[in-house]
Amino acid sequence: MMTYHKSLAAKLGKTLPTAALALGLAFSAQAATTTNPTLTQSKPIFLGGGGEYPFSSAVRVGNTLYMSGQIGFKDGKLVEGGVKAEAKQALDNINGTLLQYGYQKSDLIKCMVMLTDMDDFNDFNDVYKTELAKPYPVRSAFGVADLAAGASVEIECMAAK
Repeated sequence: MMTYHKSLAAKLGKTLPTAALALGLAFSAQAATTTNPTLTQSKPIFLGGGGEYPFSSAVRVGNTLYMSGQIGFKDGKLVEGGVKAEAKQALDNINGTLLQYGYQKSDLIKCMVMLTDMDDFNDFNDVYKTELAKPYPVRSAFGVADLAAGASVEIECMAAK
């Protein structure tokens, strides 16, 4: 009888650690596929009203700031001087929004530019290069038929920290 118990104990002694290890790996694999502690959900925070217009000036989701498009408005009216003056003012307005919500120009990651005349593309780029620094945000540019208030250019950007 004693030999039987020793033989059973020897077999169990070899099998149990392997089974425990396999069970532990199975639980670890299950846990790894069902949870990810680095992912966090963040609700949008809507910032600043559009005044009389139905939009927010920006929305922050996590560390990303999505800004409404800006035209060359200053003191409630479009600046004079054409696309270069409007582009500079629009970028100044974007900078003001960035600073208001704790960001800076170097946090810009994407801009979308709308021009009513694609012949103004080079003039716009001259201002853009003066107002922003390398590495430039990724960018798209579109020719559009019209913009609000008769603007020649509108710029919409996103920033992230």
